[in-house]
Amino acid sequence: MFIFMCGRFAQTKELSMLMSRFNFIVSNWVIRQHHNIAPGEDCSIIVQKDQNRTLKNLRWGLIPRWAKPNAPTKPLINARAETLAEKPSFKQAFAARRCLVPADGFYEWQKLEGGKRKKPFLFALKNREPFAFAGIWEEWQPAPDAPPLQTFAIITTSANELVAPIHDRMPVILKPECESLWLDPRVSDPRRLLPLLAPYPSGEMERADAAI
Repeated sequence: MFIFMCGRFAQTKELSMLMSRFNFIVSNWVIRQHHNIAPGEDCSIIVQKDQNRTLKNLRWGLIPRWAKPNAPTKPLINARAETLAEKPSFKQAFAARRCLVPADGFYEWQKLEGGKRKKPFLFALKNREPFAFAGIWEEWQPAPDAPPLQTFAIITTSANELVAPIHDRMPVILKPECESLWLDPRVSDPRRLLPLLAPYPSGEMERADAAI
């Protein structure tokens, strides 16, 4: 079961463009290009160790590090910015395991009259450039003899003026100048990090009907 706020996103740009935009090291991971990435799927994120950014493939749906092995655990695809520093499921990852989630669009659904049907909308930057969601990641041991599972969640905040008519929440899109601070493993002070998690300016975004 998944909790949906930002429940689908697109990452369709080629590796070379993402490398130029985010300045990461190519590892043996393969970039996941898809117009409709869903919870529970593996996709590409960017983490930082020392001074180097690295691309990794993690599963979308965070499982807390302290979750019991072999126990049913509900993956968490989103983490609210307002409670990120306090909630037990997220606070350790927020302090030490932050990531960028490359994307070039995300989807939200609007309920139509009668409430039985929903209409999808795609939100993207007007310049159609790739951007980064603010994310956190964790490593969980599903069983004593099993390899660890690495998972991530996308952080959400209140909706800007463009998204609000469709949904009251939106994923945090980091401004490019904020990405280095968000990734910096030496920084853990919520007073420096939480101000980065504001709604992205609506004037720099556009909304379009989607067919997914």
